[in-house]
Amino acid sequence: MPIWLRFLLVLWLAVGSAFGFSRDNSTSDSVSVAELPREARQTLALIRDGGPFPYQRDGIVFGNFEKRLPLEARGYYREYTVESPWRRDRGPRRIIAGQRGEFYYTDDHYRTFRRIRE
Repeated sequence: MPIWLRFLLVLWLAVGSAFGFSRDNSTSDSVSVAELPREARQTLALIRDGGPFPYQRDGIVFGNFEKRLPLEARGYYREYTVESPWRRDRGPRRIIAGQRGEFYYTDDHYRTFRRIRE
C-alpha cells in the first residue's frame, strides 16, 4: 500500500474517532415502548401491522450514511415518519426498522438514536 494511502487511512481514522464516528453501534441509549411519545407508539403499531402509512416516504430504505446504527448491507433498514403535530412538514421524528425486527427511535432527524426495548 502506498505511503500516501496509509497516511489518508490513518488521518481518516483519527478524524472519525475525534468526531465520534465508528464502526460500532452509536446507539448506547435505549427507550422502552411505554416511554415513547404517543405518536411513536402509533407509528410502531402501523409498522407491525404493515400499514397503511400516512406519509408517502414511509418504508423507504434508510441509508445509515452517518453510520450511527450498526453497519448492515444497504436496504437492511427502513424508515417511518413519527408525526410531529406542531410541524407542517414531516418533522424530525422517525422510527427505523431493521430486517431482524429491531427498531430505533430518533427525535432529532438522525443525529441520535435510541434502540426501542420491547
